Amino acid sequence: MSAIKETIDIARRPEDVFSYVTDPSHLPEWQASAVSVRQVDDAPLAVGSRVVVTRRIGRREIPMTMQVDELEAPRSWHMHGIDGPVRGDVTGTIEPLGDGERSRLTLSLDFEAHGIGKLLVPLVVRPNVRKEMPRNEERLKALLEGSAT
Repeated sequence: MSAIKETIDIARRPEDVFSYVTDPSHLPEWQASAVSVRQVDDAPLAVGSRVVVTRRIGRREIPMTMQVDELEAPRSWHMHGIDGPVRGDVTGTIEPLGDGERSRLTLSLDFEAHGIGKLLVPLVVRPNVRKEMPRNEERLKALLEGSAT
């Protein structure tokens, strides 16, 4: 299956968008399935950093460790899951728009399934992510543009 990809334009500079979306502590603020986040070490996020994200999948809360593979401020990042039955592979890109005061954010998400994840990914995870990603991006836009309610 192909990656799930969503794009949204945000009325904020690429540096602002990048800073917010790559700060793991913000995930529960804009991603509906993210319950909690814990960075494995206290150092600033960098290539090789690991983050444990607990996500609600169906009725369960499942912790997943993500590792940063690429972090090129303020344009792109890539993280992939290294444990658990469902391992996400996330790529984000940010393009400046117009005079650089606006940004186009594109998120691409794919999955690697192990064990029970081979059932969960097609039956539960992908359908939920397809519904959740556009809402997550709208929430992110509202938060960054100061119109969140």
